[in-house]
Amino acid sequence: MRQIVLDTETTGIDPKDGHRLIEIGAVEVVNRRLTGNNFHQYINPERDIDPEAVEIHGITNERVADEPVFADVADAFWEYIRGGELVIHNAAFDVGFIDHEFGLLQNKRGGPRLGPVAEYCGVLDTLAMARKMHPGQRNSLDALCKRYAIDNGRRVLHGALLDAEILSDVYLAMTGGQTALSLAGVEGGAGDDAEGANSVSGIRRVAREGVTLAVTRPSETELNAHRAKLDGIRQAAGECHWDALDEASQGSS
Repeated sequence: MRQIVLDTETTGIDPKDGHRLIEIGAVEVVNRRLTGNNFHQYINPERDIDPEAVEIHGITNERVADEPVFADVADAFWEYIRGGELVIHNAAFDVGFIDHEFGLLQNKRGGPRLGPVAEYCGVLDTLAMARKMHPGQRNSLDALCKRYAIDNGRRVLHGALLDAEILSDVYLAMTGGQTALSLAGVEGGAGDDAEGANSVSGIRRVAREGVTLAVTRPSETELNAHRAKLDGIRQAAGECHWDALDEASQGSS
C-alpha cells in the first residue's frame, strides 16, 4: 500500500476568505516503510500572510516572495499524490485548501482537471482516528507525540515537511508500530524473501525440544490472599466465575 503522510501551511484559516497554501510537505510510506521519496515545496500565495499565521509557522511574506506560485507546482504535486492514501492530521483543513487551489487553477487555465482529492486518493484522518482511540483526551500532534514517545523536539514552530515526518512516526505507532521483522544473516529470513523486509514468512522458530519450564506455585500466604479476594467478589456480585473454573479444574484432575 502506498500512503502519503501530508501536511500544509497556509496564509490563514479559511480558503473561503481567500487564504492560500504557502507550504506543502509530504513523505511516502510503502508497506509501512518510509521510502525517502518526499515532496516539499514552498509556494508564493500571491497575497499577504496573516500575522497570526506567521506566529504559528514562522513563514513570512519575504520568505515565499520568490517561490513558485501553485500553478507552477500543481502538476508535479498531483502526480505525486494521485492514487495514494493521504494520511493527514485534521484532514478536512488540508484537503479543503488543496481542493481550493486546484479549483482556482482550473478557473485560470482550463484544460485537464486536477482534483478533487477525495475522488482520486484515499484520505485517512489521524485526528479522527485518535479521537476514537483516545476519547476525552488531547489529540493534537504534540499530545500524540508525548503519548507514543515520539521525539518532536525539533518542532518549535509548525512546518509542513517536519510535521509530516513526525506524523508518519505517530501514525505507524498508532497502528501497531513495526509489523515486519528483518533478521539479517538468518537463512530464509525476511531479507531473503521475494518481498524483502516486508515479509514475516522467514521468521525462524526456536526449537523447544528438551527445554524444561520451571513452574512456580503460589505460597500459602498468596493463596489466602487470592481466596479473600474471591470472597469479596462473591459478596459484591453474588457470584464469582472463578468458582466454576476451580470446579472444572478439580474435575479434570
